[in-house]
Amino acid sequence: MARLLPLLVIAVGVYLWIRSRRRARGSGTYAGTGASARKLGFLPTSGQNTERSMRDPELDALTASVRAGQWEPVARALAAVGKDWERRSAMIIEVADEAAKEDGWLTAWEAARPDDPDAAAVRAKSTVFLAWELRGSAWAKDTTSEQFEGFRRVLRRSLEDIERAKALNPEDPSPYITEIWTGLGLGYPHEKMHELWAEITARAPYHYEAHFSALQYWCAKWRGSQELAREFVERAVAAAPHGTLLPALRLVSWWEHRDREASEKDYRGPELMSYVDAVLADIPMVPPTHPRLAEVRHLTAYFLVRQERYAEALEQFRMVDGHVGAVPWSYFPEPAEMYCAFRDLAAAKAR
Repeated sequence: MARLLPLLVIAVGVYLWIRSRRRARGSGTYAGTGASARKLGFLPTSGQNTERSMRDPELDALTASVRAGQWEPVARALAAVGKDWERRSAMIIEVADEAAKEDGWLTAWEAARPDDPDAAAVRAKSTVFLAWELRGSAWAKDTTSEQFEGFRRVLRRSLEDIERAKALNPEDPSPYITEIWTGLGLGYPHEKMHELWAEITARAPYHYEAHFSALQYWCAKWRGSQELAREFVERAVAAAPHGTLLPALRLVSWWEHRDREASEKDYRGPELMSYVDAVLADIPMVPPTHPRLAEVRHLTAYFLVRQERYAEALEQFRMVDGHVGAVPWSYFPEPAEMYCAFRDLAAAKAR
């Protein structure tokens, strides 16, 4: 809720601005597509998918298969992806989330292929997802002792699944990345997280999902501080080649630590402006199929609107319209409506 309240203040301002313009034209209340956005071909609120940040038919198909109890398509897809670790992580996250709700298909896979490393990687991630589901998303003060007990019990159990997945495929960084979230929940000391991080970067030094996950650990809200998070991000960005999305970590860290208290002037400060510029310079060098590219575009568009760089924001909105399952919109009760409000403001002002 501490995160949500200032965001609502921001969004209400944007929403009221657009609504006032529509009423001035006699068009009624804001319906999710301003005149400028509509002329540019943007989709209305009803046309926004709030589950994904980007269109991904392959993940849609994998989800459909496991919901139908079929594990074979997942096994084939993970075998085919090879050492594209970013894509592998995206697939594992997708189906593991489903397994945390209903794992009959995964149990059948494990029975048919007892030592399949791909099934083991999915099992490890699904156990961690299950733990976090048991905890819930509320603040600690609003989480019951029973929820915490179940959370920690399942997280401790996840360590066995993680170690098994590591042993079955030593090259795969996925189980190590999964362990970040176990360590975050169980309170790994800093030294242990450093050791885990060394294992990850030895296998996939510029893995965005890994960096995003580790940054959560180093944030003040979990096991670190604003300074530790900043140090982690700056080391990562300094070492990264172009086209890895890692410059976006600066925006994530700023968002986590400063967004809720920031003034309008803060958004237009030279440091944050340079952070956004660095992301904009990196994006064209990122493979268009990168599974986290759209998420970065969404967050970048948000900052561009806050910086009143509307034409640049509109370029990012063009690339993601139709799929809004990403920060910051996912923090709102009505993410599609808030996305459209910011997008329509950019469309009107860019004109």
